Amino acid sequence: MFVGSALLLTLIGIVFIYSASAYWSEVHYADDLPFYVKQMMYFALALVCFTIVSRSKWLLDEKWWFLLYVLSIVLLIAVLIPGIGVWRNGSRSWLGIGPLTFQPAEFVKITTLVYLSIVLAKWKRGERIIKLKHFIVLLLPIALIMMQPDFGSAFILIVATFILFFIANYPIKFYALCIMLGITGIVVLILSAPYRLARIQSFLDPWQDPLGKGFQAVQSLMAIGPAGLFGHGFLKSRQKYLYLPEPQNDFIFSILLEETGFIGGLCIVCIFACFLYSGYKLATHAIYVRHFYIISALVSMIAVQAALNIGVVIGLLPVTGVTLPFISYGGTSLMILWLTVGIIYLFGATTEEERGAAWKK
Repeated sequence: MFVGSALLLTLIGIVFIYSASAYWSEVHYADDLPFYVKQMMYFALALVCFTIVSRSKWLLDEKWWFLLYVLSIVLLIAVLIPGIGVWRNGSRSWLGIGPLTFQPAEFVKITTLVYLSIVLAKWKRGERIIKLKHFIVLLLPIALIMMQPDFGSAFILIVATFILFFIANYPIKFYALCIMLGITGIVVLILSAPYRLARIQSFLDPWQDPLGKGFQAVQSLMAIGPAGLFGHGFLKSRQKYLYLPEPQNDFIFSILLEETGFIGGLCIVCIFACFLYSGYKLATHAIYVRHFYIISALVSMIAVQAALNIGVVIGLLPVTGVTLPFISYGGTSLMILWLTVGIIYLFGATTEEERGAAWKK
């Protein structure tokens, strides 16, 4: 069910990328391959990544994850160096080699959560002392991601980490302190960058500036509102005709809702629910504590990203620039997601012999 639901979401994504991007691609990229063709090529590469990673037993050795964590930090630093990092959509978040681009923040989310899971597994469960090392592992990549700036990726990593801390039996009073510090930090971040304050204002009242800061939110709501229970029908979206900017990306769920209505959106949410349920079920069957933590953290990361994107699309959250997992267009995003699925599958797929040997230790 776990891999099957991820596969189904990806195939649905390719279908709706075709619907959402056909006109946009024709107008803006007439000489390039259509987005859905590119996504199918990325999907083929993603399946290769999944196959390799899910069979790479060396990744079960915890020493490699420290090296991968360090490598991801080095890549984040490289992004910030002028001439190396690629500036796109208001942030320096990409590394580029010719026509190929890569977003290190997507990779560092995986390495941070896996390495932190390994560290937490060595922490005595009855021990109530909060370890400084745990926060250094988290705060270093968060600081580098915010320097790009990429608030969406930082938010996903923070929330997924806090879920991991909760699973690892961190003291409850720790969360009260973090909530206070988090609220203070968010206020400081908003006030320190005018564009973030503008996003909050446009979130509270997108109709105040419908042709400026609130444009995407307004167009998304105009797509969803008239769709009703069953939508206008496949390929019959209106907002994809240059009203909603780049509809195949962050706001593809708007097009999906416009064409399939509430029922179609509910089906997508149910598939995500199956993905999450089966992922957490894999975690409960893990043979080691660190495997349980790793699977839980990575599944939570995807869950937070999906919830964040859907919340933005339907107007419950400010615009963050986060894609809908498996469905939105993007080569880096799709390959990293299937890399994550491969890692989860690797740590969750254990034989009965391995399980018996682990319980004897």
